[in-house]
Amino acid sequence: MSGETNGLLVPDEIVMNKIYHIRGMKVMIDSDLAELYEVQTRNLNKAVSRNLKRFPDEDFMFQLTDDEFKNLMFQNGTSSWGGTRKAPKVFTEQGVAMLSGILNSDRAIAVNIQIMRIFTRIRHMFMDNTEIRLEIEKIKNKLDNQDKNMEIVFRYLDQLLEKQEQPNPPRKRIGYKPDDL
Repeated sequence: MSGETNGLLVPDEIVMNKIYHIRGMKVMIDSDLAELYEVQTRNLNKAVSRNLKRFPDEDFMFQLTDDEFKNLMFQNGTSSWGGTRKAPKVFTEQGVAMLSGILNSDRAIAVNIQIMRIFTRIRHMFMDNTEIRLEIEKIKNKLDNQDKNMEIVFRYLDQLLEKQEQPNPPRKRIGYKPDDL
């Protein structure tokens, strides 16, 4: 992990895989951040607790509930044997930005910049996907309308075909009839 890849300290894929969607927010777990910064999780959390003013609300940092933690462990296939004894803290994009102010190592700063760029890239991908979804919805609506119009046309064609298939009733003759006298 300490080897650089294309000028990056950590491959982007590794960082992206450490971003989770919890409570409607993109967050990173304290232990994952500590690993990326190459510090111990307890030291990261101590630095955070000494600077709680930088993390005023849940839109910066919050602690997972037991259920959220169990669900996260299940998703990651993490064993409950050993390791963390309490639910971890998670940091939102703003919280990760605040971490750069309390962790001053060169590695922490470089990794933090990389994480912020990845968060920005994810946001742009989400916006692009939203635009694509809107365009797809427009196309679906047009296709639905065309399907309805085609259905009406085929119904009229079926009615015309049914009328042609029915034998015409015999016509009454018009004009002079010798039997009428």
